Amino acid sequence: MAKRIRLHGLRQSTVGHTAIGLWRHPDSQAHRYRELDYWVETARILERGGFDALFIADALGPLDVYQGSVDAALRDGIQTPTDDPLLGISAMAAATRHLGFAVTVSTTYEQPYAFARKMATLDHLTGGRIGWNIVTSALDSAARNLGRDSQLPHDERYAVAEEFMEVVYKLWEGSWEDDAVVRDAETGVFVDPAKVHPVRHHGKHYRVPDIALFEPSIQRTPVLYQAGTSSAGRAFAARHAEGVFLSTYRPDMARKLVDDIRERARQGGRDPRSLKFFAIATVIVAATDEEAHAKLRDYQQYASIEGSLARWSALMHIDLSGLDHDTPLEYVDTDGIRGMVELFTTLDPSTRWTPRAIAEFVGVGGGGPVITGSPATVADELERWLDEGDLDGFNIADPVPPVTFRDFVDLAVPELRRRGRVWNDYPGQTLRETFYGPGVTRTRPDHPASAYRLR
Repeated sequence: MAKRIRLHGLRQSTVGHTAIGLWRHPDSQAHRYRELDYWVETARILERGGFDALFIADALGPLDVYQGSVDAALRDGIQTPTDDPLLGISAMAAATRHLGFAVTVSTTYEQPYAFARKMATLDHLTGGRIGWNIVTSALDSAARNLGRDSQLPHDERYAVAEEFMEVVYKLWEGSWEDDAVVRDAETGVFVDPAKVHPVRHHGKHYRVPDIALFEPSIQRTPVLYQAGTSSAGRAFAARHAEGVFLSTYRPDMARKLVDDIRERARQGGRDPRSLKFFAIATVIVAATDEEAHAKLRDYQQYASIEGSLARWSALMHIDLSGLDHDTPLEYVDTDGIRGMVELFTTLDPSTRWTPRAIAEFVGVGGGGPVITGSPATVADELERWLDEGDLDGFNIADPVPPVTFRDFVDLAVPELRRRGRVWNDYPGQTLRETFYGPGVTRTRPDHPASAYRLR
């Protein structure tokens, strides 16, 4: 039986996310990111294609490294303006039955007590279809605007995140017993006080002495994702993640990350196969290879070189405007997303990775490959990545929304279904059941959240 290809759709509530400048394409509806109908349409397209979830990225500060200014980011609409990623989820959930929603929220700028309630509320309202992409935030602009003089050092952010996870696990798993809500009209008791417990957390970064404010949701703990590929990020993923998002350009590079994180998970007492790995990919598909490549060339006309440099300047904490666009970029140990720096400097030793070369390379595909061709060609390449990278699926980008999502669902998905790679129906109601099968709504016994479960 063919291994299923798990699919997530990648979006941010902005006009410029992975493919910078393509909002100018006449078919693009990216400017509609403020409209609820735009998001509902997206959710319905993805569910029709058997996608596990819509992954909603986020940024908490403007991109201001390039030229020391936000001007380039504003001109190209790069993650600014951007709306809150949580607020449209309930509407999308009401318009779908099975599609999950994985939302990006930073541990650095949330309080775990309030955040745990937000996620429990979304899990209630979606019927158990919520996931959380855990990030620690790398933008200095976010730090300045959210109460800090400067960004916390990289490894310290992960130390804070570890305690954050401990607190939310206690709130989700260890405060309310399963039968605490009795709803007994005759006795007048809605909640049995004896079955609700304070979490009594007193740590280095957080003090949460009291009970959770919310009753348990279907999943209790949302499905947990992580996307960092630094050493600290890989260790964090191995401990906490159920889904791992990878940004890489070759399946052998993905395989190294997958093998490393799976081994770390095994050493930590988890089943390494319980972690599901998704590589970002942009798919340009048409009836024939020739038509697909013509479509890609059309898209490339709209890609912004300056905008791409502005985005990667922020991600790499290097002002690429200060370098000659044709001078090779040396490895720099910045305190930003170190995995991204390594990605370009080790991608191909024979390539002169200049700022211009990077901008052209990421113009349409952002942080992953651009897979282009007929439905059969696309399916062949996705299968190759799946097998060579030991992946579980893909995080499919949408550079010309919603056209590229719709093309993928209408053209590539039928071929993948013919090969037995994409399912026709979902196994259960919740996102965790989509991951692990019918009836599995709670974290697995070997997951650290389960240690806080009331017995």
